[in-house]
Amino acid sequence: MTALAPGSSMPLVWRFAASTTLIVLAFAMAGPVLAVSLQQAGASTSAVGAFAMIPFLMVGLLMPFVPRVIARLGVVRTYRAGCVFNLAGALLYAVTDHWLAWCAGSVLSGIGAAALWNSTEALLAREAPPDQRGRVMGLYQTALGASLALGPFAPGVLGWSAHAMLWASAAIVVACCAIAAAIPSRSAIEPPPGQAGTWEALRTVPLLVLIAFSGGVFEAGLGSVSAANASASGLSLAMAASVAGAIGVGSFLCQYPAGLLADRFTMRGIFTSAGLLLLAASGAFALSPQAPWLLWAVGLVWGGVGGALYTLTMVEVAHTFQGRATAGGAAAMITGYTGGATVGPLASGAALQYGGIVGLAVLLGTLAAGTLAAARSVPD
Repeated sequence: MTALAPGSSMPLVWRFAASTTLIVLAFAMAGPVLAVSLQQAGASTSAVGAFAMIPFLMVGLLMPFVPRVIARLGVVRTYRAGCVFNLAGALLYAVTDHWLAWCAGSVLSGIGAAALWNSTEALLAREAPPDQRGRVMGLYQTALGASLALGPFAPGVLGWSAHAMLWASAAIVVACCAIAAAIPSRSAIEPPPGQAGTWEALRTVPLLVLIAFSGGVFEAGLGSVSAANASASGLSLAMAASVAGAIGVGSFLCQYPAGLLADRFTMRGIFTSAGLLLLAASGAFALSPQAPWLLWAVGLVWGGVGGALYTLTMVEVAHTFQGRATAGGAAAMITGYTGGATVGPLASGAALQYGGIVGLAVLLGTLAAGTLAAARSVPD
C-alpha cells in the first residue's frame, strides 16, 4: 500500500479513479460489440476502424483545451459534465441501431472522456508521493487494464445479446454519474493557479508525446480492428471479442510491474526494452495466418507494452514538471496517446484491408522502430 502524508487528498482522488475505471469498463464492453455488429451488417474493416476512432478523435481534438476548462470550472464540475456526456452517448448506443446515431453517441462519449481523463490523471500525477509515482500510476492503470480485459469477454461470459450488452454498458455509466455527484464540490484537489497549458508541454517533451502515441496505437488502436478481423476469419462474436480482450489482459498484467520498474530503473532503458518487444510482436503477427493462436499472444504484448508505454510517460511527466504544469503535462501525454488511438484503428484497418496481415505487420513494425528511436531522447 502507498503511504499517505497527513492531510493527503489521495483518498478523494481514488474516488475519481474508481469512477473513471467504471467508464472504461463500459467502453470496453460496448466497443467490440459495436464493431462486430457493424462487421456483421456488411461494413468493411476500414469502416469499422473509422467508427472506432471517433471517441479518440474527439479526445485528441479537445484535450488541448481541457486544462483551461478545469482552471475555469474546477475539477469536480468538469468531471461531472464528462459523466453526463458519457451517459448520453451510452444511451444512444442502447436505444438505436443505426450507424449514424452510433457515430453521434461516439462523439458525445469522446467529449465526456476528454473531461474525465485529464481530470483524473492530472490529479494522480500531482498528488502521488514523488518516490512512489510509478507505483501509484501503475496501480491506477492496472485497474483500467482490468476493465479493458473484462469488458470484451462479457458477451461470452454472460451469453447476452448485443442489445443487452449495450444496455448494461449504459447502466454502468449511470453508476459513474452517481459517484461523481457524491464528490464534494469544494475540496483541496482543485488545481493551483499558474498551470502551464498543453501546447507548452507538447513543445517541452515532443518525443515523449511520440512514445505516448505509440502506446495509444498498440493498446487502444487495435482492439476493434482485431475483433473484426477475427470475426471475418470465421470466429464467433465471443471468440472474436476475446481477441480484443487479450489486449486488455496484457494491459492489466503489465501496468503495475511497469510502475514498479519506473521507481527503480532508468526510463530510457525501460522504453528501449518496450520498443524491442513491440518490434518482435509485429514480426510474430505476420505469422498468425499459419498459427492463429498468435492473435491472442500478440494481443497480450500489444496491450501490455502499449499500456505500459502510456503509464511510463505519465510517470516521466510527473518527474519533469514536478507539479507546476501537471494538467498541461498530463494533457500532452493524453493528446499523444489518443492521437495513436485515433489513427490506429483507421490506419490498421486500411493496412489490413489493402495489405493484408503482412501490410499491418510492416506498419506496426515501423511504429515500434520509431519508439526505439524516441527512447534515446529520454534522460538516463
